[in-house]
Amino acid sequence: MSAAPVVNSPLDLAGWSLRHLARVEEALSRWVGEGAPAGLGEAMRYAVLDGGKRLRPLLVLAAEEAVCSGAEVEASAHAVSDEAALRAVSDEAALRAACAVELIHAYSLVHDDMPCMDNDVLRRGKPTVHVQFGEAQALLAGDALQAFAFELLTPDDGRVPPAVQAVLCRLLARAAGSAGMAGGQAIDLASVGVALTEDQLRHMHRLKTGALLQGSVMMGVACGPANAQAHEALSDYGAVMGLAFQVVDDILDVVADSATLGKTAGKDAASDKPTYVSLLGLAPAQAYARELQVQAHAALARSGLADTRALAALADMVVDRTH
Repeated sequence: MSAAPVVNSPLDLAGWSLRHLARVEEALSRWVGEGAPAGLGEAMRYAVLDGGKRLRPLLVLAAEEAVCSGAEVEASAHAVSDEAALRAVSDEAALRAACAVELIHAYSLVHDDMPCMDNDVLRRGKPTVHVQFGEAQALLAGDALQAFAFELLTPDDGRVPPAVQAVLCRLLARAAGSAGMAGGQAIDLASVGVALTEDQLRHMHRLKTGALLQGSVMMGVACGPANAQAHEALSDYGAVMGLAFQVVDDILDVVADSATLGKTAGKDAASDKPTYVSLLGLAPAQAYARELQVQAHAALARSGLADTRALAALADMVVDRTH
């Protein structure tokens, strides 16, 4: 089978997102908190449902779609015998990966908002979980969401091959742990009031925010057939996207208000945290975000994949967003 020609027609990102997010929202609503005792399920659902941009799930699904676009199928690698069966496996794995990465993101927000960390009272336009349910229940809800993320990635019904399960678990664990999100948060907490260099700030953000965004892309890649060229290019894309998201977050913390953001604006400056705006200034930080946008598109062009329109549109959305 030869690769399909590159698709150049415009993508309706809003329609694409609605279609994919409907699957994610339905699955999260069906799965999260099911059977959890003593009010724990309610706190878990409050933390996950009805809010957030769902960027990480969208990156998973867009990456899986990209590597499956016109790709030459190697069905034996996924322990199935034909292209239709392979796509069904890829779609199931990608949906579970999309939900799992959102659960990790949600758990991190629950814990980050607690008094022992950032001590915030507003998230996604509503009271934070510890404000709504108390600190102990919030801590348990975060713990349960983290554990459930890996349970989702390891179904025992044979719909996701064990080899794919293992890769997805490793990618998510690394993105969330000391080499990723948790490590970056530790650096962030240790950097309050500290004058970081640009390299140090970039390293912190690549771990704290970037690792999970890049991991989302690579989990999508792992769900479908991808050659070495596509794998490397999408890894670069994910790394750039992760950094761009945080640069824009730093900008919005200065220029947007709390109602628009759905969280407390001006929190970084009030907490004396190092940001791209505090280090570079507002206009240079905005220019850097645009530079990263160009780098993201260049990485997609190197991938050799037939259809990367969704990934390209998501890169533009990240840089152009207002909340």
